[in-house]
Amino acid sequence: MARKKISTTVYITPEQSERLKLLHDRTRVPVAEYVRQGIDLVLEKYRGALPGQLTLEDLGRGKG
Repeated sequence: MARKKISTTVYITPEQSERLKLLHDRTRVPVAEYVRQGIDLVLEKYRGALPGQLTLEDLGRGKG
C-alpha cells in the first residue's frame, strides 16, 4: 500500500532541475522519487541531530 504524501514546494537550481530531468528520461523514475530519496539520505546522515530515543546500534557506535 502506498503511503500518504504531503505536498511541499522546494526551490532547486536550474542545473539540478536539468540533471533530474535527464535522469528521469533515462530511468523513468519520477523526479519526486529522487527528491524523496535525497531527503531520506540527509535525514539518515543527520539523524544524530534529531530528537529521539537511541537504538542499540547507536549505542554501539559510541564505543571504541
